[in-house]
Amino acid sequence: MEEITAEYASEQLAPTVDLHTRVKVTVACKTDVGRTREINQDKFEYYLPEDDAKLATRGLLFIVCDGMGGHAAGQVASELATKTFIDVYLQHPAQDPTQAMLAAVQAANRFVMDNARAYPARKGMGTTLSAVLLIQDQAYIVQVGDSRIYRVRNGELLQLTMDHTVPNELHRMGMIPEEDIAKHPQHHMLTRAVGIEGEIKPDIDVHDLKAGDIFMLCSDGITNHVPDEEVAAILTTNPPSGAAWKLVGNALIGGGSDNATAMVVRVDGLYPASE
Repeated sequence: MEEITAEYASEQLAPTVDLHTRVKVTVACKTDVGRTREINQDKFEYYLPEDDAKLATRGLLFIVCDGMGGHAAGQVASELATKTFIDVYLQHPAQDPTQAMLAAVQAANRFVMDNARAYPARKGMGTTLSAVLLIQDQAYIVQVGDSRIYRVRNGELLQLTMDHTVPNELHRMGMIPEEDIAKHPQHHMLTRAVGIEGEIKPDIDVHDLKAGDIFMLCSDGITNHVPDEEVAAILTTNPPSGAAWKLVGNALIGGGSDNATAMVVRVDGLYPASE
């Protein structure tokens, strides 16, 4: 894994990037309001371009956002963030996808904040943002908040994102051990979210991509009730559609204390662009 730390600095177009690898995927999504909520504040989207230029520099896009805020404001935040991220990412002039990712998160952050200022009832609204971008033979991961992205490879489940919560940040600084994260009293308190502060820094990582990889993006309504070993079993024994439905169904059976959303992306193959 390589951590991307480049800052957005230039919008100048770079030389054209050639498409050398086509990625074929199967994707399935499922969301549910849960057993205790009246409004579903989760939002998911995906975009699969077909033209070679977009595939070479932007790839296939998958995103999940989990909004927060009263009076349905969280639903507004997740909708605005999702749509803004997709629009800015796809239309950004830089050939470097990480520049486009950073710009897209920053634009979503500004848009949500501006909307909250314009409508007082939405004050304090925000959202998580977790995205997977499959570009040629690499998988880029964009993370803000505590929604999660997992990958299954050769039957092994790996969490690709770190929750931006108080205990996770304390653990990252070496102040508490990993085993104390789950029982920390501020376990669900976010340290980063889209639309809360003027400056935002997403985590952006890049991983190699292999045929057979399975990615799962989800809101915490899934991970609050479905343990990792159960997630792994579901993803490895079901096709994407069945896996998405079972993940959400098991979250409801386990308590359904929040909106639950699962997006499952299976990489069916990587093919030379010339084929």
